[in-house]
Amino acid sequence: MSTETFCTYETAWCPGCGNFMILECLKTALEQMGKEPSEVLVAAGIGQAAKTPQYINANAFCGLHGRALPAAVAAKMANEKLTVIVNTGDGDSYGEGGNHFIHNIRRNIDIAHFVHDNQIYGLTKGQASPTSVIGLVTGVQTDGNFNEPLNPALVAIACGAGFVARGFTGHKEQLISLMKQAIAYQGYALVDILQPCVSFNKTNTFAWYNARVYELDESYDRQNKAAAMQKALEFGDKIPIGVLYHEEKSTYHQKSEVLKQGVPLLDRKTDPALMKRLIASYI
Repeated sequence: MSTETFCTYETAWCPGCGNFMILECLKTALEQMGKEPSEVLVAAGIGQAAKTPQYINANAFCGLHGRALPAAVAAKMANEKLTVIVNTGDGDSYGEGGNHFIHNIRRNIDIAHFVHDNQIYGLTKGQASPTSVIGLVTGVQTDGNFNEPLNPALVAIACGAGFVARGFTGHKEQLISLMKQAIAYQGYALVDILQPCVSFNKTNTFAWYNARVYELDESYDRQNKAAAMQKALEFGDKIPIGVLYHEEKSTYHQKSEVLKQGVPLLDRKTDPALMKRLIASYI
């Protein structure tokens, strides 16, 4: 297969933004897995990270702020053969989309969720986001952010996610591997990607992360839930990156009597007359 299967396009991101590496890793991961653009849907909400679907030649959905997951889940329910990937930011995923984040973990739809976590709202000029560290000074939080940061990996593990990983744009080969594992995983897979914002977050820089991140090695037991939660809590002088937790679980399609029949919803015949009769019965 040609290495140019997935083309990428000129972006509106700031020079040096971590989003460039995420886009490159996404392209590489899809090509290494032998995917075709027609087989892939990249969904997003609103934000700089959420522009990702516009910069790669796959099927794309860009929706409302925080509403990427409902559209992605609906697409996967309708067409199980589609590879569905959500690429959007920490504000969009954990702030406006926090409710969808939690409850789609419960459903365990087979999608990969890649969160560009720069710990700031980049599109709207630098407000503190749900993952901003305490004390982060912004143009809005001039005395420093005083809200406790959300720990998305910990939340996901606690809520029952079967695949939870943390990546960093400074570790390209590992990030590609994490994306491939998440896409291949049967169920909801979260990869929280630490992605410095060079314009508005002057605290969590590439240098800041490079001094702290370390890759989990083969001695780490990714199937130990208690250990995974401890690793998720490790976010300070040392920050572990890699697959924090992995558990095989039944997917939504496998549990649903309607969906597990094998014929995708989009291929099933409908009866417009029946629908009209049902609608008329409520009038």
